[in-house]
Amino acid sequence: MDNNKDHGLLGLAKHRAILVSPDSSLSDLLHEIWPEDVLEFTCYTQARGAVEDLFNDPPDLLIVDSRVEDVPAQELARLVKSENVYRQLPVIICLDDTDMQKPWDWNKVEVDDFLVRPFFLPVVRERVNLTLCRALRALDANPLSKLPGNTSIIQRIQTLIDRKQDFALAYCDLDYFKSFNDKYGFSRGDEVLMMSARIIVNTVRSFAGEQTFVGHVGGDDFVVITSPDIIEEVCQRIIFSFDGIVPNFYDMEDRQRKSIVSTDRQGNVQTFPLMAISIAVVFNFDGKMKHYGEASAIAMGLKKKAKEDPKSSYVLDRRHK
Repeated sequence: MDNNKDHGLLGLAKHRAILVSPDSSLSDLLHEIWPEDVLEFTCYTQARGAVEDLFNDPPDLLIVDSRVEDVPAQELARLVKSENVYRQLPVIICLDDTDMQKPWDWNKVEVDDFLVRPFFLPVVRERVNLTLCRALRALDANPLSKLPGNTSIIQRIQTLIDRKQDFALAYCDLDYFKSFNDKYGFSRGDEVLMMSARIIVNTVRSFAGEQTFVGHVGGDDFVVITSPDIIEEVCQRIIFSFDGIVPNFYDMEDRQRKSIVSTDRQGNVQTFPLMAISIAVVFNFDGKMKHYGEASAIAMGLKKKAKEDPKSSYVLDRRHK
């Protein structure tokens, strides 16, 4: 077992990997680094035995050795990556030193990383950990904004709670976004979401030296985590920037009227204000929260209160202070 104990996957759920290699020393090395309750390896000496397992019970990681004889390692990687359902599965190829004498065309070899013999334990550990973590981040990221998604958001909140660290958690929600989407279409709606993400990220980034986090729950919902000391100013700056930019996404007639007229699915003509942003802020002081669900539950009530104001607004929860 790796005496360092910092196998790099602390705080993550148990993962499963498939190793395809005739090299028993490689299998032994991998088992030496990670305990089974962290990263469990299923080992095959030939590719054909692994393929059925790959598609019936997809692992979190595939490591394939260039020494496999029945199916070339590159072909096995291509087989996996050609399936849309499994395309996100990270693949590491193991090479011999002689394999590196000529440049590889990585556009054709669909792998995510490589290891070269002779294997050095710390390098193997860090390359595998990095590949897994990179794949998890990519899979979790919102496809539009590229911001961290739900899994990362929950993990960050729970980590702060477990550390009993003081923090402020702001849930940002766009008001009247659906009516805008209905009139102007999804493409223009996506532009608004991208603009909102940039405003939030740039606002938070402007507080140099602060430990902050921005995530995209999905749709028109975003999350901001900062220290309690700066959150109110963060909210004020987000609202100021949003209200200054969002009118530019409307046609001149709607912008001058400061509203849009839209027909709902029942054929009723309705008038909606220009989009606004509502922000609900939850605080965790002195380790009073025990679970991220507590923050979400409080925020739901606060968001309703914030939305009572047709204009952009923020509401702070002071119950935990």
